[in-house]
Amino acid sequence: MFIGLCAVLLGLVVGSFLNVVIHRLPLMLERAWRREAEAILDPDAPPPPAGEPYNLAVPRSACPACRAPIRAIHNIPLLGWLWLGGRCANCGARISPRYPAVEALSGLLSLLVVLHFGPTLAGAGALALVWSLIALAFIDIDHQILPDAITLPLLWGGLLMALLGAPQQLGLADLRSAVIGAMAGYLSLWLVYQVFLRITGKEGMGHGDFKLLAALGAWLGWQQLPLIILLSALAGALIGLALVALRGRDGAQPLPFGPYLAVAGFVALLWGRPIIDGYLRFSGL
Repeated sequence: MFIGLCAVLLGLVVGSFLNVVIHRLPLMLERAWRREAEAILDPDAPPPPAGEPYNLAVPRSACPACRAPIRAIHNIPLLGWLWLGGRCANCGARISPRYPAVEALSGLLSLLVVLHFGPTLAGAGALALVWSLIALAFIDIDHQILPDAITLPLLWGGLLMALLGAPQQLGLADLRSAVIGAMAGYLSLWLVYQVFLRITGKEGMGHGDFKLLAALGAWLGWQQLPLIILLSALAGALIGLALVALRGRDGAQPLPFGPYLAVAGFVALLWGRPIIDGYLRFSGL
């Protein structure tokens, strides 16, 4: 119970930070891309003024409506939002319920991971994987990008865990399976992308999807990739059809695939091996 409580509290705190990452990282990338583009288009132009720093640490979190800084006591994960009734303490503007939802989701998933892996090195790695998947899923929903700043360290982290000898019986991959999984994860979606592009002349998915599946292959091994692809494709198809039927969403409008990969990766992390073993027994293979 003590370990589980610690996992939930840690997940809530990390979830609060993930809200910052989800909101600020895309803006930081956009600003960096804009500066790079301006430098390429006009290399002789004087550099723009530095301005105030903007990163994951500064400035302090503030109300998006009145820009009043959020007091530390009001920034307590989950409880702060409930205490304020979901409104800014300064101007009374509504605060999106997604902020406590991300914190609660992070706390819940952290508990499940720690119950599965225990307080071990593999458990610490799995927590980092799950927290990264949460951030990537919500960033992709908002901006339809999967930043290299998260996907590439996640890929190398999976290979490092395999190199350190992560326990295979808990669902993580050995080094051979991790290397093959990273290669196969990237190439499988890259080939789908290339075939779709040749047939339709359109890009069917973003390059970030290749890197995310490569990272999941590095963590979980090539054996889990068919399950991840099947679950993510099924979830994407069902939700896409539901959005078209219920909300009249344009079927040609792009639908982010990263959240479905993230959900499928989490399922595979905790229950992938039992699902695959059960299928093999059921099919007689």
